[in-house]
Amino acid sequence: MNRAAALLALLLLAAPPAAAQEPATAPPAGAPPAQSSDTSWLRLSLRAGLVDRGRTYVGRGQRLVVDGDVRSYMPGQRVVVELQRGKATVATKVVPIRRAARGRGKFALRLKAARTGRYTIRAVHRETRTQRWFAGRMSLRAVSPKSGPGSSGTNVRLLQRGLRYHGYVAPLNGRFDSATARAVLAFRKVNGMQRNSRASGPVYAALLRKSGGFRLRYPGAGKHVEFDWSRQVLVLARGGRAERIYHTSSGKPSTPTVFGTFRFYRKDPGTNSLGMVYSSYFIRGYAIHGYKSVPTYPASHGCLRVPIPDAVSIYNWIDHGDTIFAYR
Repeated sequence: MNRAAALLALLLLAAPPAAAQEPATAPPAGAPPAQSSDTSWLRLSLRAGLVDRGRTYVGRGQRLVVDGDVRSYMPGQRVVVELQRGKATVATKVVPIRRAARGRGKFALRLKAARTGRYTIRAVHRETRTQRWFAGRMSLRAVSPKSGPGSSGTNVRLLQRGLRYHGYVAPLNGRFDSATARAVLAFRKVNGMQRNSRASGPVYAALLRKSGGFRLRYPGAGKHVEFDWSRQVLVLARGGRAERIYHTSSGKPSTPTVFGTFRFYRKDPGTNSLGMVYSSYFIRGYAIHGYKSVPTYPASHGCLRVPIPDAVSIYNWIDHGDTIFAYR
């Protein structure tokens, strides 16, 4: 053995043994590498429900539409979605993922929160040869609330959030005060319910579904006012949506309100000798103004009465030249 061969033999004897390795499974030709199991890869959201202090609330018996957003789409993807109440699984569905924009994936499904209580929605993508496990989850609480004057707390905040979502003018203080009562009355009038201020089960059910808003008759009119005589509500609109919705009382049968399209031409601050508070005139002596009595039916001399606490904010919102549509 020559000197070089002897030196090589000594180096081989000194080297540590190689570690044993599992045989690698090659991915299909052209497949991307396996992805991380990071849970941010899948996010869930609801199309309805209300969020208060970080918690999501839905109505008991409400049908839920759940949307899933997957960061990276691959053909043939599926997720297993479970609805759990407490520790019990009450529904399981296998849902295919469809391709979305920018390489993402989307899916949607319907579930139902049949009883009150805490629920968890969990969606899991099982590991495949091309993409590892990932999952998403969200928690919610199914409720069946009611509230009224003197109430306070979470139920009232949910009521106020739901009303504000549609443009009904309610505070967000967790107290069922007079402003909240007026907003409930406006909501009930818009939705053909009995004209009172009770936040009953049907009121909450609609708000938790995010339904019950006012559909504008003139959505393309820009900043404008709509008065709906049939429902006795006044709507301040902008950008194609109802920005504020108010309980209103118009002219009684002997002194009816005029119908048509008009522009505000005069504004009088303060209270005049007739008890009209912060008046915005749109034709002759017809105006929107605050008044001490605003019943649930037409009762004025032709003007559009609004509750005095709302008068100043309405007055400040309206500008000279703004359009009002008054219709049946």
